[in-house]
Amino acid sequence: LLVPQGLSMDASKKVDLKIIIIGALGVGKTSLLHQFVHKTFYEDYRTTLGASILTKVLLVDNSPLKLQIWDTGGQERFRSMVSTFYKGSDGCMLAFDVTDRESFECLDNWRDDFLEKVIPREQDFPMVVLGNKIDLCDRQVPKEMASAWCKEKDIPYFEVSAKNNINVAEAFETLAKQALTTYKGICESYLTDSIKLTPNDKPKKKSC
Repeated sequence: LLVPQGLSMDASKKVDLKIIIIGALGVGKTSLLHQFVHKTFYEDYRTTLGASILTKVLLVDNSPLKLQIWDTGGQERFRSMVSTFYKGSDGCMLAFDVTDRESFECLDNWRDDFLEKVIPREQDFPMVVLGNKIDLCDRQVPKEMASAWCKEKDIPYFEVSAKNNINVAEAFETLAKQALTTYKGICESYLTDSIKLTPNDKPKKKSC
């Protein structure tokens, strides 16, 4: 997270945050993003190559918050390319398909890969998990199983449907609030540290 020059915590100033959606191929990342941003169900099954970006402005605690949301490809052969998009993220959305057990089982790999590469590394990095396609009947991942995994990692879990627009906005808004809180905390810490640096702070002489 880069702290801009001349930073102030003025609530009237718009904050820009980068959110990234990651997960296995075919879990519905693009559909989730289009449902949140455009309120439409995107049923084009072309694979996302690399990343595409959509933006949406939210009002959080009376502050305008601009989300730059990165939709990433889930194919394994694009994994190294996708990981280059992690840098500078303020929040991460992990998605899986409740009708695809394998997409859930690889969440650990996606999460670990993300936390390895994002800078700075923080244990409590803003993150949510979405179990998509709850509108389908051939479910393979029980809600209890997904909830237990998320509880162990201390990550909020949402059962969602991009098709029927169930819990999609709630999931994005929860992540946005988490990311904004973390961003403000880092900014305030940065400002406090800057104030502490006064001309009177002389370095102590080291003894040989």
